[in-house]
Amino acid sequence: MTDRPPRLEVWGDPIEHSRSPQLHVAAYRVLDLDWSYGCRRVTAVGFATELASLDDTFRGLSVTYPLKEAAFAASVTRDARAELTGAVNTLLLTGAGPSGFNTDVGGIVSALADCEIAELRHVRIVGAGATATSALVAVAELGADQIEVAARRPEAVAALSEIGERLGLSVHGVPLTRPEPVPVDLTIAALPGGAVVPEADADALASGGGPLFDVVYGQGMTSLQAAWLRAGRDIYTGEAMLLHQAVLQVRIFVGGDPAVPLRDESAVVGAMRASLVGD
Repeated sequence: MTDRPPRLEVWGDPIEHSRSPQLHVAAYRVLDLDWSYGCRRVTAVGFATELASLDDTFRGLSVTYPLKEAAFAASVTRDARAELTGAVNTLLLTGAGPSGFNTDVGGIVSALADCEIAELRHVRIVGAGATATSALVAVAELGADQIEVAARRPEAVAALSEIGERLGLSVHGVPLTRPEPVPVDLTIAALPGGAVVPEADADALASGGGPLFDVVYGQGMTSLQAAWLRAGRDIYTGEAMLLHQAVLQVRIFVGGDPAVPLRDESAVVGAMRASLVGD
């Protein structure tokens, strides 16, 4: 074992926009922990090699696009939300092998509560990747029972449909190109920040789309946000999700359990929230 302070990092591609370092540094400062938290660009192809190269100073990793499925595969143990979604965004490296967690689900639930969105029935999810699976489980926990998934590739909806069956939900796919404007209670955009939806298709999604909760943050206005703005509908971006999933990550890195609150957690969350202001 080394005497050097524990190290943490966030991995993804792209990763330069990530605010995770400032969130985590703010938390560990309040907790009086001399831990470092860095940022590393890692591709899906290079993930296994990078993970194998880490020494025992590394306590854990935050994992973002496009690495959540690779992190799931690398996990020796996984929490229930990770098992259900097939996606891991948090790796704890202190045991015999990586322990995988999905804090995105809890982050979305808490973020929607911040937006005063607590009861849902009919939800549209745009995108069908790892974050979409977390969004599906999150809205299921909030009572939604009809989920529409708008995706470019119909076959990509199959994994979400399987999760829906396990949860007793109705999940069906619709084309991302000119979808029918069926009214929904909420639209969750689970696309990567660089994804572009043609204006006509985005406007069709905004029609009857309810408020938009877009997981993207820090990368400017997305094409979907622009469509919701044109439609005069409410828009919520991903900073709140980022904050709340990070709080759960800090719980994991500190105590090993996302369900166990931190010491003086209100002060920790306050410092984390303040770290995002004006950035």
